[in-house]
Amino acid sequence: MATAVVVAVAVGGVAEILVSPGEGPAAWGPGNPVVIALPARPASYVGAYAPGVPTSYAPMTSFRTANGVRPNIALYYSRWNEPFRSKFAVLAADHHAVPLVQIDPSNVSLEAIGHGRYDSYLRAFGEAVGDFGQLTGRGVIIGFGQQPNCTRYQWGYQHTKPRVWKVAWRHIVRLFRREGADDVTWLWTVTAIDKQTGDVSPSRWWPGRRYVTWVGIDGYYYRRTNKFATLFGPTITVIHRLTKDPILVSETGVQARAGRPDQIADLFRGVLANGLLGLVWFDGRLSRLNTPASSHAFAFAAEKWGLSR
Repeated sequence: MATAVVVAVAVGGVAEILVSPGEGPAAWGPGNPVVIALPARPASYVGAYAPGVPTSYAPMTSFRTANGVRPNIALYYSRWNEPFRSKFAVLAADHHAVPLVQIDPSNVSLEAIGHGRYDSYLRAFGEAVGDFGQLTGRGVIIGFGQQPNCTRYQWGYQHTKPRVWKVAWRHIVRLFRREGADDVTWLWTVTAIDKQTGDVSPSRWWPGRRYVTWVGIDGYYYRRTNKFATLFGPTITVIHRLTKDPILVSETGVQARAGRPDQIADLFRGVLANGLLGLVWFDGRLSRLNTPASSHAFAFAAEKWGLSR
């Protein structure tokens, strides 16, 4: 059976993927992937995480209403053994957003993952992602074991050896591809280097170019002295030594005490000046856009990118 042919058409900064005529669901499967490549132009994405997803898409629409920006990436976090949230993904696609799933391997051995002990779960997840791509013509962004270069997570620095983390990452990518889930954009997500918090260079966790599509950097403006150049610059330099893959600020926010409107503007300027894909705003308790000034700054900056609602 022939591999399905797809054509990417940019709509509102996100790819609409058209599956070639005559290729129905029966054509999809191992050895017959639907290959979906998301656009990788600078300043193409303004995404968001809103508490309450993926149980409902309503928090994302509320974010849009409150801040004047329709997110074109919809982020959610997936616990280990949690199935792919197909319903949420379809709702995201209906709102012209790409689902971004961060799989968190809490309370599970990464060594066991790398040795294939959880392949039945991963295979089911990959099949569901592949079905979503085949039936909707949309892609999915997936990260795993985010921010391994910090000490906050059991799979990260000082808790799990980088070699073990890399083996698990590569195993997951290979398994998904065997299942035909080539509609996945693999997001290798690291935390911004920060000497004050002990977040180190991510180079030891680099799994290799065959296993990564995009690079994600998570970083927050915690202090008034934070600027894009000092917050993200050192990490961008390290990544450019490793790969030419596109970079997304994959989780970010500005705490109220850090001086929000000015630093929101600095964040958008920095993404554009460095040729990055865009940013994903974490609208959680400490970085919620909950004042008219911060919402206006966010909407104004996104509008300059042509990404307001």
